[in-house]
Amino acid sequence: MPLSQAKVKSVTSGDTLVLSNVHNPSQERILSLAFVSAPRIRREGDEPFAFESRDYLRRLLVGKVIQFTVIYTVPTGVKRDYGLVFLPSGHTLPELLVSEGWLRLRDDAERKGDSEESVAQLEKLRAAEAGARAQFKGVWAASGGKLDNIYEVPDPKAFVDEWKGKTIDSIVERVLTGDRLIVRLMVTPTQHVQTLLLIAGVRTPTTKRTNPADGKELPAEPFGEEAQQFVESRLLQRNVKVDLLGVSPQGQLVGTVIHPNGNISEFLLKSGLARCTDHHSTMLGSQMAALRQAERAAREQRQGLFQGLVSTKANNSRNIEATVVRVQSADTVFLRNKAGEEKRVNLSSIRQPKPTDPKQSPFAADAKEFLRKRLIGKHVLATIDGKRPATEGYEEREMATLLLNNKNVALTLVENGYASVIRHRRDDEDRSEIYDDLLAAEEAAQAEQRGMWSPKPPANKQYQDYSETLQKAKIQASVLQRQKRVPAIVDFVKSGSRFTVLIPRENARLTFVLSGIRAPRSARGPEDKAEPFGQEAHEFANRRCMQRDVEIDVETTDKVGGFIGTLYVNRENFAKLLLEEGLASVHAYSAEQSGNAKEYFAAEQHAKDARKGMWHEWDPSQEVNDEEAGEAADDEAGNGEAVVERRKDYRDIVVTNVDDSVKLKVQQIGTGTAALTELMSAFRTFHLSNATSLPGAPKAGDFVAAKFTEDNEWYRARIRRNDRENQQAEVVYIDYGNSELVPWSRLRPLTQPQFLPSKLRPQAQDAVLSFLQFPLTSPEYLADAVAGVSAAVSGAQLVANVDHQDQDGTLHVTLFDPKSSASLEQSLNADFIADGLAMVPRKLKAWERAASDVLAGLKAREEEAKHERRGMWEYGDLTED
Repeated sequence: MPLSQAKVKSVTSGDTLVLSNVHNPSQERILSLAFVSAPRIRREGDEPFAFESRDYLRRLLVGKVIQFTVIYTVPTGVKRDYGLVFLPSGHTLPELLVSEGWLRLRDDAERKGDSEESVAQLEKLRAAEAGARAQFKGVWAASGGKLDNIYEVPDPKAFVDEWKGKTIDSIVERVLTGDRLIVRLMVTPTQHVQTLLLIAGVRTPTTKRTNPADGKELPAEPFGEEAQQFVESRLLQRNVKVDLLGVSPQGQLVGTVIHPNGNISEFLLKSGLARCTDHHSTMLGSQMAALRQAERAAREQRQGLFQGLVSTKANNSRNIEATVVRVQSADTVFLRNKAGEEKRVNLSSIRQPKPTDPKQSPFAADAKEFLRKRLIGKHVLATIDGKRPATEGYEEREMATLLLNNKNVALTLVENGYASVIRHRRDDEDRSEIYDDLLAAEEAAQAEQRGMWSPKPPANKQYQDYSETLQKAKIQASVLQRQKRVPAIVDFVKSGSRFTVLIPRENARLTFVLSGIRAPRSARGPEDKAEPFGQEAHEFANRRCMQRDVEIDVETTDKVGGFIGTLYVNRENFAKLLLEEGLASVHAYSAEQSGNAKEYFAAEQHAKDARKGMWHEWDPSQEVNDEEAGEAADDEAGNGEAVVERRKDYRDIVVTNVDDSVKLKVQQIGTGTAALTELMSAFRTFHLSNATSLPGAPKAGDFVAAKFTEDNEWYRARIRRNDRENQQAEVVYIDYGNSELVPWSRLRPLTQPQFLPSKLRPQAQDAVLSFLQFPLTSPEYLADAVAGVSAAVSGAQLVANVDHQDQDGTLHVTLFDPKSSASLEQSLNADFIADGLAMVPRKLKAWERAASDVLAGLKAREEEAKHERRGMWEYGDLTED
């Protein structure tokens, strides 16, 4: 008999094979074993030992090349050949199967054997069957062989929950497409489940199929047939391991199929015969990363489905170190790089709570605030993942992944339920590198009902605009003035010194204006023109303040409902920062009112010296000339020389302190001192009945109540510096000017509105003695000067003529004792020169040079002191080399 060769594709029963051409797998034929029959496998119920009979043959032949010969053919119905199979081991089928008891001789076997070879074969089979029957092998066993084979899973989800995390031994019965299989799940030795399984993580092209709606045949998608053949050649009727992961929306089981060489999904992807499917990402978890990598490899090598693919993602991807300067929404931020350039980016693969979704939209504000608190002003590493081209209603957008302290920002949002994950198109490469982690995080957030997945809407916070009317502003200002350094958020920057701020704990929105300074005006529209450095001041405020957490001290209100005060960013006075950058100038009156004049004038002078900002062309000599021109008046008569009258500004004062450099602190007698006397009386009474201690360590710049060591009375003071180790603070008594080091136990909070500096400004003013220079480089004579001046002025009510006032508010005074000064020449200043405690300055300022008559009298007193060897002149002239 002639022999043929073929490959065994599958085994349909214990006596029937499906063969394919070794060189052309699409050519198939069915071969049944001659003279025998096996128990039938039927949907309505298998015959006893049907599965075992087929399984023996399946394990023996599937995937192997065999030789066979056809003995006879039955032409009825589907043409089927009957014959013998010869194995490389020397065994012949069906003889081997009959001897193992898995086949029976057919009742009509004798009628099929009409040749000598057939008769001889039949004799062998009868002998083999007799031996198997005698030994109770296979179908001749006395019991067993019954199998419960289920073809419909009534509750797929419950079935998956039962078997999730357990590997099931299985057999692939059919390959419908590259990603859809009919599998036999052998859940127990006597119970099998035969059902459809979707291969997890992949989507292959479809094969040729019939449309059920109209019966028309639909062609296969490109590489659909190849994907099916790829899986058939490796899995059909092979033993595999199945891990059930979930259920599709259509109720189909989804699982991972592992054959002896590994996960079939990875092999499909590496060969370019499938794409990753995002729908299974959350089921696979960390396993999805390996599938993405396999798909990426096929894409890079242009395998299968990716032939001719042109990718642009690699060119777009780049890393940027940047600072987040603004949070527009929960998925859109503005970044500034090291070069100062700003750009807007969208967080890759996520979107904020949808404004059009009534369940999500209430969470939009909370999501934005969640992101603002974590990102604003922080340094991040941004990776540009791609671009979205401009569409109707949208500009071109760059998609980026942001890392803050190596933590993906988008992942944090999704984990907390403040963003959802975008479902990308299959060919969309502009996605996050951790897209699968995002999907898993979203599923976890939904399960735990976090953020916008909560069934309860958030508390709706409504901010009330207190700058809307002057009346509302005054009412709210009285509330805020009683508090100190109120936490707030800068919601908008209107100019360098004007802001819209939010106070969450008060549900308040207000316009806030910096006190003590004037910033140049910025342009308010495209056609408006800014003042010089107005735009720079506005941009500086934007960079430092926009959306930042700040603190505000409210002092008063303006005429249109704005709140005036001090704004602190990172505990720094922002008005001072503007002055130091030369982007604002001091407004002397309001600076004095706020108590920041000295600090502000020093900051402005620093900017002038550095020629910063608006002072870039500052000329000190020109400023001197301006002062001279302002203080002198030209006299056109006589010889044409300018005649300058000495300034006359007499004030009753008390000197409250003389420091080590002979600078004075003075109180001006009048309504201020009367109010101070009244305040101090109430202050002492208050502290007799109240013993509130500080809530924590005091901070430099804080106003406090301090108990003076000398008289054990309480006074208003300000912290100059803090010694945390010894729990001590150096305080300055703001109404008297003296300072001392006191323990924290002698400090109390100054939060009572009736005692605050905004209620009664500090009464101690800085002053220096006019036309005098003290021996600052000679400690011995300087000490004598301090002692002499202190003895003459301390505690006495004097009259001061204010000869000049510096920009920082310091008064230059000539002091007179009403009891002894009979004329303008008989001043305490002149007495100090006459006693050798001071000298006439060698370098005179413009206003000093203008008082030539006063200088002449003082120089005469100085010559007298030198001649008499008084004070500093006892050993000669200190000013000589």
